[in-house]
Amino acid sequence: MEYVEPVVGIASCLGTPVCKYLQYHRKLNDYVRNLKRIRDELNCRMEDIELQLKAELLRPLGKIPKKGVENWLKDVKEMIREAQVVENKVSNGRYLCRACNGKLVDEKSREMQEYLDKAPKASEGLAMDGPSAGLPLETSELVGEEAVRKEILACLMQEEVSKIGVWGMGGVGKSTIMKHIHNDLLKEQRFERVVWVTISKEFNIVKLQNDIASALNGKILEEANKVSRAAILSEMLKRAGKHVLILDDVWTEVSFEEIGIPKPSSSNGYKLVLTTRVEQVCKSMGCKVIKVKPLSEEEALILFLSEVGPNIVQNQTLMPTLKLVVNECVGLPLTIVVIAGTLRGEDDPLVWKNTLRELKERIGKVKEGEDKVIESLKVSFNHLKDEKMKHCFLHCALYPEDFQIWKDGLIECWIEEGFIDDMSTRQEMKDKGHVILKELEDNCLLENVSSERVKMHDAVRDMALSITRTNPRYMIQAGLQLEELPEKEQWGPDIEKVSLMYNSISEISIDVLPTKCQLLTTLLFQGNPIKKIPYSFFINMPCLCVLNLSFTKIESLPNSISELKNLTTLLLRGCSELRDLPCLSMLQELKKLDLCGTKIEEVPEGMDMLIKLRYLDLPLLTLKETPAGLLPKLIHLQHLGFHENNEKTSLKAEEMEPLKKLECFTGRFEDINEFNKFISSMQQSKKNLIKYSLQLGSSFMRATRDKTVTIEGVQNWEGDLIMHPIEIQELIILKCDYLRSLVDDKSSFKNAIDLRVCWIWWCEGIECVVSLFSFASSSAHPFQSLEVLYLQYLPKLSALIMKDEEIGSATASTLAPSATFSHLKEIKIDSCSSMKTLLPHWLLPNLQNLEEIHVEACRQLVEILGATTSEVEEKGSDALIKFHLPKLRELSFWELPNLKSICSKSGVMVCDSLQLIQVDGDCDKLKRIPPFVPLVGNGQPFAYAPPSLTIRSSTEWWEWLEWDDHPNYKNVLQPLWKDKRYEPFIV
Repeated sequence: MEYVEPVVGIASCLGTPVCKYLQYHRKLNDYVRNLKRIRDELNCRMEDIELQLKAELLRPLGKIPKKGVENWLKDVKEMIREAQVVENKVSNGRYLCRACNGKLVDEKSREMQEYLDKAPKASEGLAMDGPSAGLPLETSELVGEEAVRKEILACLMQEEVSKIGVWGMGGVGKSTIMKHIHNDLLKEQRFERVVWVTISKEFNIVKLQNDIASALNGKILEEANKVSRAAILSEMLKRAGKHVLILDDVWTEVSFEEIGIPKPSSSNGYKLVLTTRVEQVCKSMGCKVIKVKPLSEEEALILFLSEVGPNIVQNQTLMPTLKLVVNECVGLPLTIVVIAGTLRGEDDPLVWKNTLRELKERIGKVKEGEDKVIESLKVSFNHLKDEKMKHCFLHCALYPEDFQIWKDGLIECWIEEGFIDDMSTRQEMKDKGHVILKELEDNCLLENVSSERVKMHDAVRDMALSITRTNPRYMIQAGLQLEELPEKEQWGPDIEKVSLMYNSISEISIDVLPTKCQLLTTLLFQGNPIKKIPYSFFINMPCLCVLNLSFTKIESLPNSISELKNLTTLLLRGCSELRDLPCLSMLQELKKLDLCGTKIEEVPEGMDMLIKLRYLDLPLLTLKETPAGLLPKLIHLQHLGFHENNEKTSLKAEEMEPLKKLECFTGRFEDINEFNKFISSMQQSKKNLIKYSLQLGSSFMRATRDKTVTIEGVQNWEGDLIMHPIEIQELIILKCDYLRSLVDDKSSFKNAIDLRVCWIWWCEGIECVVSLFSFASSSAHPFQSLEVLYLQYLPKLSALIMKDEEIGSATASTLAPSATFSHLKEIKIDSCSSMKTLLPHWLLPNLQNLEEIHVEACRQLVEILGATTSEVEEKGSDALIKFHLPKLRELSFWELPNLKSICSKSGVMVCDSLQLIQVDGDCDKLKRIPPFVPLVGNGQPFAYAPPSLTIRSSTEWWEWLEWDDHPNYKNVLQPLWKDKRYEPFIV
């Protein structure tokens, strides 16, 4: 048997001319040396380009690399890794395989040389893509502010006006007006750049400089001194050309010189606009002062009615009270929107009258305008349904001003704080969190920034802060660039929550240690460069429940943390210097422990005593082992995360079996039997995981979906099928050489009806993705939900769906389940050297949602869309065969030396949506572009092209195309062609 593989290898080389075979045999060492030379040269070029990228990112107003540069770097890293695999394979080869090894090395050398030849294009891409004028800002509809908007725009167009100060009380709409103006300026393109930066009440020069630099796609080195920072920023702004700099929410006079803002003037064309609540700020900075006044009664009523809901607008009974409520909002858009949100859809007259009474009482108690805004907003807060929802809202004030808060992270915080009642599953609690979040947004107490983030309006945050100064009592000093703890006096005995997140506290002095914090339950320290915490720091915090030290420089925790017997949440995510923890056995109430991104090497002592633990994140490459018997003791775990690529933390099914409440799991199984046992036990419990990333073997592939299985290097699969979760969304298979097809009559994957992404890579035995042999009597619909299919380095792959030679195309199309591939949007085939036809005509009815086809380095591929001889004969030699792909947008080809046609010579393409045909590398045998016919009507196929089509290729390839059959067709396509050299790396 030991000689079977070499003999088979030699047989595969017999197709090579004898002289070439002998050359491979005799000069193997030369080929290997050449491979190493090209690999080293390619590696050097890659490192050069990476250095260019890094230098460009650090350079003031640096350029942005084109996407193609990043793609090239990614591909080259993979190519170098593959070259190492080839070297290893050759070094372990037997003498009889010298010729085959020589051929393998030669082919890999040629592939790397091609990437090396493309490297200059990648570096050219660095010289492009400088910063654009800016991106439009999300904003709400503007009501009743048209006059002041026009006034500001008119001033911006006047040469003699270089600085404009827009002032007005909080909630009057200054920022909203300026966001509209920002977007107007982008549309009109009168300025080369429009920069928006929010300053906020706690002004910090370093943060402002960084924010402006970031808006200009630049970066200021952290180690730069005060003078250098200002000089660098000044140069950035000068190079931005004629620009408008908008500083939102300025509270005090700022020094242009100290910050590095060039003084605006009529000579340089720079413009500065600031918004502020303080008129004196505008005057002291020499601005043209423009006041934003409250809305008129009519404008205020229009805005209120637009927010309160159509059923209220039509309710004439409520109208008298409604108008009185609007009057109490004193024309402030923010107050109007928030109060309208509170009463949206409410048709009970008593509720409206009670709201009116409350507004009058609260506003009547204060004199100052800003205080009136706060008191009126408290009405909306008081209308929240229950106390826990109010606590959820107040928790948002713990973040810095103008901070964009991740929704999922915020809901996790609410769960940690106990603001959401315990439910049977963590997912139910998250769902409840989203309901609360939506209610806060509907009441306009939180602004929806995007599908993933929310923020607090600064005036709403002021209202929340005014509440937290009394009951409950919070100390909030977040994002203020503090360098040390607040003074002892500020740590009052009645404080419940402290937020010091995102400051610059690097050490805790013993002189300022708090001494009386008997009620403190929450301490948020994340984002500080703190390295060490004194032992006595936690001594006076007996009630502490939530401690967040994430993304700090902490190197170790004091032993006193072990005495926090009420601690429920300990967050140490991103503490990259942390290598060990004190004993945790006393933390009997701990429910959440996050150690992701730390350097912990051993599971902390006493973890087996944490029987209430629900959330445990240990995705650490440094972790040496998972102690046997630990997991079965943590029976309440709902979330469990290990690093998929840490071979030392491979899991056993019997250890996982007791975890009946598990909902979210990331982990690795070394053994196929353990993997199968785990899947089997999960299915038998009839409780599917909500989110998982399961790995068998080792791989550095990153999952993109919530339910992923990665299988690498399994060689004993035959006869021992891997069971899988029915709801799997992403499947990654690598280096499983035994595999002939992914779906056949024995495969368990034919029932993976929710699969969205499938990647099969370097499986030397695979011949097809789906086999038709068993579907005559099967009701399975494999890949009915699949959207993305990546097939790479599969030397024996000859078809997506394999049919027996005796099965005709018509029969095959009936045997292939109609749902198979019916949702496929993108297919990428790379280095599949046995494939000759990518998509047969009989399969196209299943591919009506296909949008992208990318084919690379398939050296035997002859045609993309093919019709069999029987299909041609059936329709007649003169008949046109139509290839219908109504949603196809992109066709991309690279290094296909035998490709002769995109579709069969007798065929025409029906795909009006096609936007791009891209041809690159060696595709010299492709001599024609197929004719098109429109989706509707017969049309003239040889004088028609899809309306949005662009063709990109080299000039040489375009000139080589043949038009003999239909010479007028070139006239149709010529305007659509572009030389690819001027648009490198379009993918």
